[in-house]
Amino acid sequence: MRTIQMTLDDNLVKAVDRVARELHTSRSAFTRKALQDALEKYKNGQLELKHRRGYEQYPVAGDEFSVWEAEQAWGDG
Repeated sequence: MRTIQMTLDDNLVKAVDRVARELHTSRSAFTRKALQDALEKYKNGQLELKHRRGYEQYPVAGDEFSVWEAEQAWGDG
């Protein structure tokens, strides 16, 4: 693990410290988790963008999924 130095706004540090205390964790652990979550959110956004562009380039045909209609499970209501 590496130690890094960051410059943060005082209000942000106070808010992080408050929430970290509530969660019974350290500032470093809270920040690591927040960065991991942000990276995952970014990755998912990039995948969604890739999918959207793919469907824009190759739109779904009107009957493309009709072959699966017989496979659907229909409830009693």
